[in-house]
Amino acid sequence: MKKFDCILIPGGGLLNDGSLPPWTIARLNHALSVKDSCRWFILLSGGTVHKPPPINEKGFPIFESRELAKRLVNAGINPDHILTEISSYDTIGNAHFARMLFTEPLKLKELLVITSEFHMPRTKAIFDWVFHLPPLPFTYQLDFESTPNEGLSSQALAARIQREENSLNKLRNTIQKINTHNKLITWINTEHAAYAINKPPKPLSGNELKSY
Repeated sequence: MKKFDCILIPGGGLLNDGSLPPWTIARLNHALSVKDSCRWFILLSGGTVHKPPPINEKGFPIFESRELAKRLVNAGINPDHILTEISSYDTIGNAHFARMLFTEPLKLKELLVITSEFHMPRTKAIFDWVFHLPPLPFTYQLDFESTPNEGLSSQALAARIQREENSLNKLRNTIQKINTHNKLITWINTEHAAYAINKPPKPLSGNELKSY
């Protein structure tokens, strides 16, 4: 079995009651199947900009990555080997904050990214882009493994795949313009709708929203 410094799992959304959807559980189950290949599990996402966060019984927002962590701990993973990130609200943020908060400070170079089939083409493009932007303190090696699109209706899956394809086409133009990590930081905070103050995200509805 190939060894990695860490496994990274992007968030896949939460259901209205705060529980994990089937497609996200599939990501965790795959990570558990290869748990002996790494020391660290890095769980990504505070939530999504596409709908309000679920609230717990004390009135606090439920963060995606913390719910992912709970499931891994319940499956027997040592909590000391789990890192959670709650700053990101999309896949670009997943990659950016993972690099800033964990992989570079901890010198984690060999990375395995696990996500759903519908999410993989854009995820791979984003992580390959973000983790190769200079300046780099070392060279990253990224591997990717996809999991089944469980729990989505055919209509919701078709809508999400179309959205992913459209977003990937737009991303290719952004990748051509953003060629350093400093430029990425500026762009995220001034142009990206999930983080810029004056760029509100466009609302989703119907089948598109069912996969978030």
